[in-house]
Amino acid sequence: MVESSSILHMVVNLEGKNNRCFKNITNPMQKLELYFGGEDVMDMVGFNSPRNEMEALNSILTAIAKLDGEHCSTTILEELRIAAVDLISELGKKCKEESKVVTRSSCEPEKCLQQWGEDQGVKSQLEISYFEGAGRGAVARQEMRIGDIALEIPLSIVISDDLVHEYDMYSILEKVEGMSAETMVLLWSMKEKHNPDSKFKLYFDTLPEVFNTGLSFGMEAIMALDGTLLLEEIVQAKEHLRAQYDELFPSLCNDHPDVFPPEQYRWEQFLWACELWYSNSMKIMFTDGKLRTCLIPIAGFLNHSTCPHIMHYGKVDSTTNSIKFPLSRSCNAGQQCFLGYGSFSSSHLLTFYGFLPQLDNYYDVIPLDIDVASNEDCADTDPTPDWTSHMVRGTWFSKNHGIFHYGLPPPLLDHMRRSRNPSLQSMTLTPENLEIELEILRDLCSMFEEMRDGLGDPELDNRETTSWDVKLAVDFKDLQRRIFSSIVASCQAGCELVKCEMQRYTL
Repeated sequence: MVESSSILHMVVNLEGKNNRCFKNITNPMQKLELYFGGEDVMDMVGFNSPRNEMEALNSILTAIAKLDGEHCSTTILEELRIAAVDLISELGKKCKEESKVVTRSSCEPEKCLQQWGEDQGVKSQLEISYFEGAGRGAVARQEMRIGDIALEIPLSIVISDDLVHEYDMYSILEKVEGMSAETMVLLWSMKEKHNPDSKFKLYFDTLPEVFNTGLSFGMEAIMALDGTLLLEEIVQAKEHLRAQYDELFPSLCNDHPDVFPPEQYRWEQFLWACELWYSNSMKIMFTDGKLRTCLIPIAGFLNHSTCPHIMHYGKVDSTTNSIKFPLSRSCNAGQQCFLGYGSFSSSHLLTFYGFLPQLDNYYDVIPLDIDVASNEDCADTDPTPDWTSHMVRGTWFSKNHGIFHYGLPPPLLDHMRRSRNPSLQSMTLTPENLEIELEILRDLCSMFEEMRDGLGDPELDNRETTSWDVKLAVDFKDLQRRIFSSIVASCQAGCELVKCEMQRYTL
């Protein structure tokens, strides 16, 4: 097997031979990876997420496919293609989700929806199934390889804001100041759900009566989040939605009761529609260049993973007038096929989707309230980003726990060093620098011990409950506690490293 470093060398060699061959084959590092990776590119490899790794490897495969017939070495290209496929396969094995037992085949509403979709032109290699502890998902009917189309949805059954133009409510809503296309189609879905003659009746029949997202958390679950930033996030989100609702109702119902029947536009129904669109919608680029928020029947059953099979699905194919869902890594027959919803933190996924990722989430970052003065003396040629805010995440993601690193984000450490010694240029093993390191690590350890303790005693949270929302809240709190504990442990280990170095100077 060819290692990642060998692939990089082959890419560089090919680029030297033919500069047109490999331009823009990898996506630029996201801010998150750059922040946690630091200045050393090799250090950043350890911080790169599985999603970004697959993006890069699939970009290489795409570039190779485009080079067919060009003046590049066929042997080298084939070796590179095989290596990229092997690396994607190995990545999939490392990120494999725990197997979920299919408890029963899809029920009648889902079967009817699948049949309706096929009648409308849907092409699918997936079967809707139920998974123990996870609800509905999509299973591969047969083995699929990288590039295979798992699902193809014709644009004719995609729900977007264009539909509203065909209904009498559009002439009313377009006159409402500040009314967005997303809000229009949300209000449309509240009414269409009850329309027995709707083209999308079979789709609405498969939707749950209650969406168990963070927006539906009860008071006990909200209180269980005490000590976390998520508590404030959920409260603010619900207040924002309530304010939006109050701006629209009951005035729309009073002024146009025939179009907006009061019994179909209560607060509970508005919240249901918001949760539907938050948890099931997808951003799709249409052929006119406009990005629309859409509901895509059948595709909405695909569950999320931090290491998904499908990542690229956000564009209408102008040739087929459909939305295709190609695989970025292979999926075996009978295996659950996962979609990548986006680079979201667990707090976002809990609030708007109602679940926590099964695998470690590279995007679980915690912002820090640290005052950062702008560095006006920094030279324009300095390639180091001028970070104006700081954050942390679980130190288990880091591969560098050595001296001056400790598994902690380099920008945070550099900021704390320069706050103590503004003239500091580089880190060297001097008594003065080691004293600063020890002081920084002790301060961080104390700060995160306090944050961890502020979450309360974990034993008090481990109570038996049948409430889904309390369980989610407690699971999220445990995740936060784990992150804080990893930072404390890394700081303590760092202190011991620094002390060992300091002892050398006293001998």
